[in-house]
Amino acid sequence: MSNSIKLAILGLGTVGTGVVDLINDNLDELKRRSGRDIIITEVGTRRHRDDIDPNIVQNSDLMATAASDDVDIVIEVIGGTTLAKDLIMHAIKNGKHVVTANKALLAEHGNEIFAFAEEHNVHVAYEAAVAGGIPIIKVMREALAANKVEWLAGIINGTGNFIMTEMRDKGRSFDDVLSEAQELGYAEADPTFDVEGIDAAHKLALLASIAFGTPLQFDKVYCEGITGITLQDVNYAEELGYRIKHLGFAVRRDGAGNDSDAGIELRVHPTLIPQDALLASVNGVKNAVLVNSHPLGQTLYCGDGAGAGATASAVMADVMDLVRVLGSKNSADQNNHGHHVPHLAFIPDQLSDTPILRAEQMTTGYYLRVHAYDSPGVLADITRILSDSGINIDAILQKPAHKVGQVPIIILTLPVVESQMNLAIKEIEELDTITDKVVRIRLDELA
Repeated sequence: MSNSIKLAILGLGTVGTGVVDLINDNLDELKRRSGRDIIITEVGTRRHRDDIDPNIVQNSDLMATAASDDVDIVIEVIGGTTLAKDLIMHAIKNGKHVVTANKALLAEHGNEIFAFAEEHNVHVAYEAAVAGGIPIIKVMREALAANKVEWLAGIINGTGNFIMTEMRDKGRSFDDVLSEAQELGYAEADPTFDVEGIDAAHKLALLASIAFGTPLQFDKVYCEGITGITLQDVNYAEELGYRIKHLGFAVRRDGAGNDSDAGIELRVHPTLIPQDALLASVNGVKNAVLVNSHPLGQTLYCGDGAGAGATASAVMADVMDLVRVLGSKNSADQNNHGHHVPHLAFIPDQLSDTPILRAEQMTTGYYLRVHAYDSPGVLADITRILSDSGINIDAILQKPAHKVGQVPIIILTLPVVESQMNLAIKEIEELDTITDKVVRIRLDELA
C-alpha cells in the first residue's frame, strides 16, 4: 500500500485555491493526524495558473482529471448542477472518492449521486456544502447518531443574516444593505439565491434528510425570501421583544392524533424569534444551526458559513476522513468502504417515506401588521375574526398613524395551522376598514 494519498481538485476559484493553500500551510499537521502523505497531483482548470506548484499537473480536460489513474480522491469545487454532476458521476464510475462543496447539486441530485456511489463502493463527502466551516454534517451524522432529532432551525445563509443585522443595528433599508453586501462580495451580482432563500433551502434539504433519515426532497421545501421585510417591521419586532432572522426549519410533527397532519415541515422564511434566544445573537455573516434532539436537548453550532478558509477547512475535514478509511489496517479488502458512515446518516434501505407537509399544514405563530382606518370597532372586528378562526392572540400593539386617518395594528398570535391563518387574513382584508394587504411574518419561540 502506498503511503501517499493523491488528490485532484476540479476548479481553482476561491475555494479550490483555499484548499491548495491549506494543504501547503498545514502539510506536516495533516501527515501527523493521518499517517499518510497527502499530495495534490492534478488540478482541473480552464486557465493555467503560474502560481501553482509545477509538480502539479494542470489539465483543462476536467473529465480526464476526474478519472486520472494518479488520483485517489476528487475534490469538486466548480459549482453548478450540470458539468459538476457529470464530473462527479464520471469520478465515481472510475472508482474515485469524491469531496464536494456543491449544496445545490446534492440537494437536487443527491439521491441519484449517493446511490451511484454505493453501487461503485465509493463515498461522496460534503461537509463544506452546508454552513461552511461549521462541522454540522459530521455532528448530525456522527455525534448525534444516538439521538432522535425533533427539530432544527438554522441561519444558513450569511448574506441574509448580514442584511437583517444591518437593518436592525443601523436602521438601514434592505436595498441599501444589499448593495453593500454585493460590494463586499457577500452577495452575487444576481442575489436571488441568497435573498429569496433558495441557497438556504438547498442546505436545509440536506440537513433534514440527515436529521430524519428521509430521501432528499428539495422540491418540497417551502421557501420565502426577505425582500419584503421593512424597517418598520424590524423595529416593531424589537419593541415586542423579538428579532427577525431568515431561518430554515426542519420539524418533525406527530399530527397530534391526526395521522393526516403527521410528517415533516421543511420551510425557509423570515421569522420573529425571542431576543434572548441563542440564534438571536448570531449576527453579521455568521451561520448557526440549533438542533433539538432527544435525549440531549438543544445544542447550537456557530461559525463562519462561507469564505475560502472556512470552506477549505470543511473540504479537508472530509479528505482526512477518507484518508483514514483508505488507510484502515483492519479491513482485509482496502477497497471495501462499507463501514463508512452512510451518506445520509441512515442505512440506505432504512430511509423513511415520512411525508413532507404542505405549506398550508405548517404550524407557527404569526406577526401580523394590519393597516386600518382610525375608526371605532376596527380592532374589535379584527380580534373577532381571529377568535372565530380559532386563533389565539398573544399580544397587540397599536401605533400612531403613519398616514392621516390610518393606524397600524400589530398582532402576535400563538401557533396555528397555516390554512386557518390564510382564511382569517382573507376575511380581515375584506373588511371595509382595512386599507392594505395584511403583512405576515412567522414567529417561533424556539422552545
